[in-house]
Amino acid sequence: MRRLSATLLLLVLSASCSSAPSSAPPTPSPALLAPAAPSPQPCPSTADLPADAEMQGVGDGVTLWALFFGGRIVAGQEIKVAWRMTGGGDLTMTATAPDGSLLKPSWGPEPHGGSTYQRPGEEWGTGWIFPVAGCWTINATRNPGEAHLTLRVA
Repeated sequence: MRRLSATLLLLVLSASCSSAPSSAPPTPSPALLAPAAPSPQPCPSTADLPADAEMQGVGDGVTLWALFFGGRIVAGQEIKVAWRMTGGGDLTMTATAPDGSLLKPSWGPEPHGGSTYQRPGEEWGTGWIFPVAGCWTINATRNPGEAHLTLRVA
């Protein structure tokens, strides 16, 4: 009798757990409804402007140095930069925004004839207005190579 009661109880419980098949398609989980926005990559600590306002870039076939005028680098405010880069020919520069878009300098690069800024290469000046805060990479090209420098814009 106990065995029969236990079997009946098991049948009742299993029947109550099953449900009729639904004609509606399964609802996707919320994570599948919309792709997640890419999260911005954090800036390395080397992207912070040091107290002496001078930074060295990472070059391939050339060296790059930058001297920033005006203290902090703030979105929407122009900052002047003196550059020293080895190589030959004209200097071309762009900056890559946190979203991957490209920005040209607000002015320059302009060659500088004489200066007290002493680093290898010829000297150039640029002005930049970074429209948004975040991690920016300045790309510089001169024969025979290129260099880049990563900045944190507040």
